[in-house]
Amino acid sequence: MLTGEIRNQIDRSPSRSGCTDSPCRMAARRKSGISCLRCSITRCVTSGQKDTRLNFVRQSAKRERVPEVLTAEEIKALLSQLDGPYYVMASLAAVTGLRVSELTALKWEDVDFNAGEIRLTRAIVCQHVGSLKTETSRKPVPMDAGLSAVLLDWRRRCPYNQDSDYVFASPEMHGTQPLWPSSAMSKYIRPAAERAGIKKHVRWHVFRHSFATLLKGNGEDVKTVHESLRHADSKVTLDTYAQGLMPVKKAAQRKVFEAVVPKCSHAIVAATASA
Repeated sequence: MLTGEIRNQIDRSPSRSGCTDSPCRMAARRKSGISCLRCSITRCVTSGQKDTRLNFVRQSAKRERVPEVLTAEEIKALLSQLDGPYYVMASLAAVTGLRVSELTALKWEDVDFNAGEIRLTRAIVCQHVGSLKTETSRKPVPMDAGLSAVLLDWRRRCPYNQDSDYVFASPEMHGTQPLWPSSAMSKYIRPAAERAGIKKHVRWHVFRHSFATLLKGNGEDVKTVHESLRHADSKVTLDTYAQGLMPVKKAAQRKVFEAVVPKCSHAIVAATASA
């Protein structure tokens, strides 16, 4: 039963309805299959079906590797290698933590320069306009004066700057749809990272992880980090996104060291450091 449902769901997925980009098609199929499987498992468990092989299904996946995170210096070096819409896209992603589906879906009517806010109302995946990931995602995103200046400058220079236009409209499509984020990443942003000497694998979600980690490293409280990322659950923010930066962790360790280790050991450390 489960296999049939998953197959039917995949056959109805958006990937069969005009999305020609291979990575998008694979992602859509995987998401549809996982969603259907989750619903089927829940239905079996709640209906009391014990004679199933659900015990053999691993319902939670262990992260294969720790997500890449860029330091503030690396982001600055990356931005110095970019210009035009790609500079603005990367800057916006880095200082707001917007999901790429939210980033590409932005229209100028969503950017309130007077209030200093960005209001999110839609998401775009494979050029298909849809709803946001969660209701929490609809919370306005703050826009600092510096970010506001960057966006205002781009609006003055870009060819599509009316309220109904996409902020990152595609010239090839005459502004009717936004730039393809995968092409922007592979053709412009990732090469810029290589020119900046960054060895990490840069992708769009790296900006979101980096934003969370930098907020935490700056000493922001959990509530601020959680609301800045617009997660429905703060546990996701801490467990998945916010990694401790090594200098911050060393500073925290040093405070404990100085509090608990005898003074004579401090002199040894100082002598070793100066040697």
